[in-house]
Amino acid sequence: MSRTIKVLLAEDQSMVREALAALLGLEPDIDVVAQVARGDEVLAAVRGHDVDVALLDIEMPGATGIEAAAELHREFPELKLVILTTFGRPGYLRSAMEAGADAFLVKDAPAAQLAEAIRKVLTGERVIDPALAAAALAEGANPLTDREREVLRAAADGSTNADLATTLHLSHGTVRNYLSTAIQKLAARNRAEAVTIAREKGWL
Repeated sequence: MSRTIKVLLAEDQSMVREALAALLGLEPDIDVVAQVARGDEVLAAVRGHDVDVALLDIEMPGATGIEAAAELHREFPELKLVILTTFGRPGYLRSAMEAGADAFLVKDAPAAQLAEAIRKVLTGERVIDPALAAAALAEGANPLTDREREVLRAAADGSTNADLATTLHLSHGTVRNYLSTAIQKLAARNRAEAVTIAREKGWL
């Protein structure tokens, strides 16, 4: 008899999480041993359970699934990481792979496909939604530097340059330069449009 694959499920929408858990629970060799609704609860949940595969939604409060994946990859390098997303953004795929993800799938994939991906990553395979892989190749790399992303992300709530300078411990001029460069790279008209473009591409 093959051993049971123990899965952690991280998804902030309770109905989606419960449906996924129920569907995966129908598989004879998969057991959802832990569920969390926030990205910043993932690490503690894995520490508290014997987990083979972490199934992580991208959009969660507290921390994104990609941020949670990076934390898990550092502390539990043998743990297999499967990223699920509603948003097929090419930049998310690149970020997920850089964070150590073993699989990247869209949420509307059939449950059987998800179960098969969980089995495949345990054998060392990498599973990527083919449409997203093609889109990521066509899109190219994220043109923003880490600092530009940080400043643009912080500016998303409408903070002034002075507020950003204080929050990020940078000079007013440095903040202005980072924003200006990011806006130019994204061919945006202003910072709000730059934030929208970067988010749509999964670059923030």
